[in-house]
Amino acid sequence: MTMIHNLGFPRIGAKRELKFALESYWKGDMSRDELKALGAQLRQRHWENQAGLDLVAVGDFSFYDQVLDASFLLGNLPERVQGFQGDELDNYFRVARGRSAKGLEDHSACCGGGVAAGEMTKWFDTNYHYIVPEFTADTQFTLDASRLLEQLAEAKAQGVKAKPVIIGPVTYLALGKAKDESNKLALLERLLPVYAQLLDTLAKAGVEWVQIDEPILVTELDAEWQQAFKTAYQQLKSVGVKLLVATYFGELLENAALAASLPVAGLHVDAINDRDGVESLLKLLGDDKVLSLGVINGRNIWKADLTAVLDWVEPIAKQLGERLWIAPSCSLLHVPVDLNSEQKLDADVKSWLAFALQKLDELRVLGKALREGRDAVKAELAENLAALTARRNSPRVNNPAVKAAVARINAELGKRKSVYAQRASKQAEFLKLPAFPTTTIGSFPQTTEIRRARSEFKAGRLDEASYQNAMRAEIERSVREQEKLGLDVLVHGEAERNDMVEYFGEQLDGYAFSQFGWVQSYGSRCVKPPILFGDISRPQAMTVEWITYAQSLTQKPMKGMLTGPVTILNWSFVRDDQPRSASCLQLALAIREEVLDLEKAGVHVIQIDEAALREGLPLRKSQWKSYLDWAVESFRITANGVGDETQIHTHMCYSEFNDIIASIAGMDADVITIETSRSDMELLEAFENFQYPNEIGPGVYDIHSPNIPTEQHIVDLMKKAAERVPAERLWVNPDCGLKTRQWAEVIPALTNMVAAAKVLRASA
Repeated sequence: MTMIHNLGFPRIGAKRELKFALESYWKGDMSRDELKALGAQLRQRHWENQAGLDLVAVGDFSFYDQVLDASFLLGNLPERVQGFQGDELDNYFRVARGRSAKGLEDHSACCGGGVAAGEMTKWFDTNYHYIVPEFTADTQFTLDASRLLEQLAEAKAQGVKAKPVIIGPVTYLALGKAKDESNKLALLERLLPVYAQLLDTLAKAGVEWVQIDEPILVTELDAEWQQAFKTAYQQLKSVGVKLLVATYFGELLENAALAASLPVAGLHVDAINDRDGVESLLKLLGDDKVLSLGVINGRNIWKADLTAVLDWVEPIAKQLGERLWIAPSCSLLHVPVDLNSEQKLDADVKSWLAFALQKLDELRVLGKALREGRDAVKAELAENLAALTARRNSPRVNNPAVKAAVARINAELGKRKSVYAQRASKQAEFLKLPAFPTTTIGSFPQTTEIRRARSEFKAGRLDEASYQNAMRAEIERSVREQEKLGLDVLVHGEAERNDMVEYFGEQLDGYAFSQFGWVQSYGSRCVKPPILFGDISRPQAMTVEWITYAQSLTQKPMKGMLTGPVTILNWSFVRDDQPRSASCLQLALAIREEVLDLEKAGVHVIQIDEAALREGLPLRKSQWKSYLDWAVESFRITANGVGDETQIHTHMCYSEFNDIIASIAGMDADVITIETSRSDMELLEAFENFQYPNEIGPGVYDIHSPNIPTEQHIVDLMKKAAERVPAERLWVNPDCGLKTRQWAEVIPALTNMVAAAKVLRASA
């Protein structure tokens, strides 16, 4: 009998209950006990949603991040928070965001009562951010399984067939960062006994199977890391539970033999990305191991072709019998909760989709077919086939005019009129900016008033003229505040934008939008990716009216703010019926039209955010070139039709990009702004060995923390930057947009930032 199971479930709740509870708790409006009770309610509901599965993930729920959970599970806390007393949850939030709940702080270390938040970066090639584990040569590990055991007890009381989920030891070390010159792998010897203790503790609690996630197996591993896997699982093979090593997000390739040889009871592989590798894996696996195939896409929202899955899986089921398990390809953390919540979504598009709950239904259908035969699910298979056929034949998906425009793309579209040195001279004369010019990344706080006006407008209770007047008032407020602060290049604040991708998608043909299609990006931050279902075109200008209004309010340069094609692509749910590169080129042509219209309207500083460029990289370096070629080409097509006097900015956040710095230089943006505050300027190490030719704004204000940076802190960071980048090419800016912060935090932080720029100019 084929087993069906799940690797993880979205934790935020169908109505983002966790997000709102966290933010209420941090403000001091919700008690710790109330927050914990809400977490228990969500876990109970989510386990109920997974009824009928043979095994259900437990331990996948987190109040902020599963990697941070692993650090606390293993007793690996940064030294700066080790001495604090009080509830563990508050210490947990100190690491996550720099401080815990308002009114619960019992220390005054730095930055107005907070500590430095843990560094945050992308989870493999997703838009989920994790808190980076920190290591030193002196790091010690001690087990604290209390939270996992508490969730396990809850699940058992509910009658859940529990499969605890933990991050594997090799992946945990690989994802962390050594804060000194030590070798992370040297810590494996200290770490493994704690894992063995954890697994034996779970065995005593009655657990049979443990899912141990090792997604690092789908990346290129050198001999030292390959040996680490052999060492780790040889040492863990005698624990009292059965281990299912789970890989996902990519192909095993040369690691297939290593993964198959590990002395564990089962192996999960991502059959969406690594289907071609399954045949050879079957020969390597032996006669006693479980093979779990991830046959439902856990990363995208299109219905699976259930008949095609069965055509492929049925012969494997006959071969393996009860040793075959099926599941989604990865945790469903990366998709929205419930398609049935969508009452306004385009009916055609909705019929093509499956969110988390619907993916579990697909899994149940497959499981029933494998156990009882296809006749047992004849109606479900027919309904699935009808939806797939309708999508394939829909004229709304395919636009010949768009495909013809992409076919006409040539190399000249991606070239600026002059090289950077010539452009820089003209821009300096035109813009007349001081040394260390100051700016922000684009957005200002999305106040209660802004959100209320948007909500009232969408509900039809506020007419369009009143809504536009409300947004203009907020734009004017942002402009006046920036003038008072003394910023050099202003932004309009993006009051009218709900999201940096959704806003543009709503105005492009080929997109559809959900009401409740939220997924977690980090902590309480959720995003609602638009649904790219067809060929993309721009019917009309999208931002010009708002930007030119803002420019009319000030004599200072106003930045036009756009999201770049690669980021729109990577932060959307993208159609799976054509190459991603083809969709990206369509987006590039559409955003190029907007760039040219902004320039025509007199806007001569234009920022084209490519925050997700690094995120889209394949997990294997050998596959990077193909992606970077079309991603960089797409940006250049978007940006490079303007005149020399127009200054093009781009922004990238929370991405390690030292290893793709040549490609970033190849984008040829006049100014690039990046995140460096949490990483203490470590990202600028890339510029020690690479002579980046253009201007750089190393973000000096960590906007993901409520802590307010001091003037001296910013000065010190910029001095570090000037050691690697010539001072005359440095900008001073936050590390990301300010929409998630409050004006009460933003004003003092930017005041200190502007003051720091003045200090730097005086000492230059």
